Amino acid sequence: MSVSFLKMGLTLMLVAFAATAQSAGYIARTLHEPVPGGVAVLPLGDGGQAPTVHYQGSPVMVVRDSDGGWIAIVGIDLKTRPGRHEIQVAGAQGPRHIEFEVRHKEYASQHIKLKNRAHVTLDPEQLKRYEREYAEQMEAYARFRPVGPSNVLLQAPVRGRQSSPFGLRRFFNGEERNPHSGLDFAVAKGTPIQVPANGVVTLVGDYFFNGRTVFVDHGQGFITMYCHLDAVLVERGQEVKRGDVLGRVGATGRATGPHLHWNVSLNGNRVDPALFIP
Repeated sequence: MSVSFLKMGLTLMLVAFAATAQSAGYIARTLHEPVPGGVAVLPLGDGGQAPTVHYQGSPVMVVRDSDGGWIAIVGIDLKTRPGRHEIQVAGAQGPRHIEFEVRHKEYASQHIKLKNRAHVTLDPEQLKRYEREYAEQMEAYARFRPVGPSNVLLQAPVRGRQSSPFGLRRFFNGEERNPHSGLDFAVAKGTPIQVPANGVVTLVGDYFFNGRTVFVDHGQGFITMYCHLDAVLVERGQEVKRGDVLGRVGATGRATGPHLHWNVSLNGNRVDPALFIP
């Protein structure tokens, strides 16, 4: 086979791939990043009624994209192994499976020095407190309201420098802990924090690690969390609109200085918030 023929074949494949990418809707073109801690946006067809989708036993967000078709927006956990995965779809066409590939991604490392040793190694009472708080937060992440969301692509809750990206392998005083499950903004104490999409405040707490914290449920398992607040200006059960101020930036909990830690969760999995603020 000639070199020119191989080049022609490669060119045709690239053109076909580009045409397929361009035919996808705006959300799919913007959000699709199927890696651990990322998002898979999968086409479901353009029927009149939204299909029901599950991934690893959890319900998945289904919305219409800009091209009019239904899409599943699947959150992929940071610990997910690269390779073939699938969603289960139930709709007018009957039950079916859609496969997708999770690609490998390498995240950077971060080393942090903390003066308060209690924030590195917990004593038994602190551990009990953490376990209670963790269970409460996992329950909030597992919520799935069938309504919403008002918007999937977001504006950042604050404007400022992104200091710690999602997925960092974190070492506190030399001891490795869980990877960074959110995105940090290094902004001044008192900076107002705006809600990026309509929702309901489902949790307000003052936690050992997170400090003053707010959870907002935007619908269909799309949940955002805001940590280390100096002041909370909303209460549990309150409906909020995009642009409302829910609190002010602080340095409460395990924090080395004023900043906002922002989490985004889909179908119970924490995913990279930077994907949602292109």
